[in-house]
Amino acid sequence: MSASTLRFTAPLQRPAEPKGATWTFLVLPKAASAKLPARSMTTVEGTFAGQPFQATLEPDGEGSHWLKVEKKLREAAGVATGDTVELVVAPVKEEPEPAVPPDIRKALAAAPEAKAVWTTLTPVARRDWIHWMTSGKKAETRVKRIATACDMLASGKRRACCFDRSGMYSKGNMGAPVAAD
Repeated sequence: MSASTLRFTAPLQRPAEPKGATWTFLVLPKAASAKLPARSMTTVEGTFAGQPFQATLEPDGEGSHWLKVEKKLREAAGVATGDTVELVVAPVKEEPEPAVPPDIRKALAAAPEAKAVWTTLTPVARRDWIHWMTSGKKAETRVKRIATACDMLASGKRRACCFDRSGMYSKGNMGAPVAAD
């Protein structure tokens, strides 16, 4: 870990939706989040209750970040919903390649000019495009954004226009889940 290593604790919560979710989440304390390099998605590595992990923190729309904790990591750490968990994290030196959803992959394959620009983008820029395309509240918004993105990429545009990476000004589907009671 480096000088940018953060240590903090946060309560582990269960999302209210979907009902049968096997994952949990935690919201970073604002003071810890403020020390990260961006208010937007930030990939970190470190330990979760002593267990090594790497994950991309999501913006909570209120100037902080939240972390989705999969069942496998929670069980390996021996913690449960409601526990306060210790984390030690630092931003990764190099952002990982984002997973491209099948519908976006298919649209890019059908638009060679867009795909050509896509392959020249950084992982962070690709992640931003994916997040913009998938963060709408309605399915039809996603379809429209994928088509618009392909058009913009095909014309040489390298960044998603008017996309609030922090979620503070236009949340869409951004923000931490609502915790179950």
